[in-house]
Amino acid sequence: MSTLTVPQQVPPVSEDVEQLRKAFSGWGTNEGLIISILGHRNAAQRKLIRQAYAEAYGEDLLKAMDKELSNDFERVLLLWTLDPAERDAALANEATKRWTSSNQVLMEIACTRSSNELLLARQAYHARFKKSLEEDVAHHTSGDFRKLLFPLVSSYRYDGDEVNMTLAKSEAKMLHEKISNKAYSDEELIRILATRSKAQFNATLNQYKNEFGNDINKDLKADPNDEFLALLRATVKCLTRPEKYFEKVLRLAINKTGTNEGALTRVVATRAEIDMKLIKDEYQRRNSIPLDRAIVKDTHGEYEKLLLELVGHEDA
Repeated sequence: MSTLTVPQQVPPVSEDVEQLRKAFSGWGTNEGLIISILGHRNAAQRKLIRQAYAEAYGEDLLKAMDKELSNDFERVLLLWTLDPAERDAALANEATKRWTSSNQVLMEIACTRSSNELLLARQAYHARFKKSLEEDVAHHTSGDFRKLLFPLVSSYRYDGDEVNMTLAKSEAKMLHEKISNKAYSDEELIRILATRSKAQFNATLNQYKNEFGNDINKDLKADPNDEFLALLRATVKCLTRPEKYFEKVLRLAINKTGTNEGALTRVVATRAEIDMKLIKDEYQRRNSIPLDRAIVKDTHGEYEKLLLELVGHEDA
């Protein structure tokens, strides 16, 4: 499901490090050389490169990039080079300082990572920012948003496939009652969203549809302009069909009114090694245009080239 291509014979780490140093030296930066290396190394390999670079040159690779690069190309390369847990911590910290779509970013990190990945992100947050993610989320949010987001980022769900069908039936009924009564921020509804394993939650939603005739998200569209309901629907999608959620983020990011580079960068950098193949398939199905062609139409330069490498553009 990953779209990252790694060569069958990866050069020694020392060679990659030497080549990167060369790319930063001289009159101009050799962005193509940087892309050819970092755009084709997995997370473990990038981590080794960063460690070896620091040992060889006494400087963090990220700092070297920051001095030599700029704009969207720098942003996507920095995010990509970070260890996944560090990256999630950085994205979450940014989200706690903004008011726009930041709640969605926090929910996205909480609901599309495994329990262990989310735990590692919380630990990385603690190490880097000297406070907890939970503390910042509680401080940043209020009202219904806090009621939902705080337990989501604090969660450690069971990741297995075991499902209790009796529980699924009773919780489907409970969810339907709460939604019918417009009790969207009810503690029990949020408890189910924030604590149940993804397998259990999927079973509950299947029961919901069988019993009451609608997908739960259709019933959560009572007020299309309600931001909290929109976040609830996105939460459900992230827990059940993350590729559909990310396709929508990309569709909204790449549109006629202008590109949302922040969202495009975030999705490509965080999903290229996970499920970008599924997201690409969903994007093509939904928009009748391949994702790489949409990227070419909306971006340019080295930023475009690195995005295309990461999403597996055949002709890149």
